[in-house]
Amino acid sequence: MHKFSRFLPLLLSAATLGSALVSVQAQAHGIWFAQRARQLALVYGVGADDLDAVKRLPLVKSVNGFDADGLPVTTSLRAAGAIPLVDSDEPLAIVAAEMDYGIWSRDATGEWHNKGRDEVPGATVSEHNFKYAVHLNQIPTKPVPLIAAHKLQLVPASLAIPQKMGEAIRVRAFYDGKPVAGADVMADYVNDPDQVPVKTDAQGYASIPVRNQGLNVLMAILVGPSDNAVKYERMEYRASLSFVLPHLPE
Repeated sequence: MHKFSRFLPLLLSAATLGSALVSVQAQAHGIWFAQRARQLALVYGVGADDLDAVKRLPLVKSVNGFDADGLPVTTSLRAAGAIPLVDSDEPLAIVAAEMDYGIWSRDATGEWHNKGRDEVPGATVSEHNFKYAVHLNQIPTKPVPLIAAHKLQLVPASLAIPQKMGEAIRVRAFYDGKPVAGADVMADYVNDPDQVPVKTDAQGYASIPVRNQGLNVLMAILVGPSDNAVKYERMEYRASLSFVLPHLPE
């Protein structure tokens, strides 16, 4: 068995969480990795909104890197102006990040507050937000690992990642290390954040077209029940999967 397999749980059958989890099409920010001046950076935003991710670095709870053999590589984020850049000791095949964005409640006027609903009288929505990002820095030759810290993760369903825009890619969503049904999957979170998402099937699979001959940022979204009903009514998870398709030689 290859070394990579030690990162993957043994999945004998698909599992779903039934009515305990529901998907949602919401307008909220996520995180993903993209090149900035030929360096890999962590981006916080939605659509064309690329906001100050450095001031949100304290919310990043973990950064993981893997080489082409699936072995861990020492990886960190370094502030460079308003952009956190990825540093590593060795070449990275995969890099991932986890962000706990905290508790947010929306009041009756539509304004969001970084507080629980017990502190926002008449709150119409209250949730605990988690954001995850996985970037394929190379086309994988082994299965993409499931990362323990990522409650929700989107991975390619096979190693056959399309290399041309418009071709279909099959992905799979995992929640708590198990395939999850009903997660929303968006094909292009950067250029079309208002798109109608595709839902994962009973085994956690979804097929979507590759949207760009360049950077692709797929986003999975799932909402689950609260673990602290006094503070918030639900928990929202957003997990990006990003990769770059090559363009023609210049």
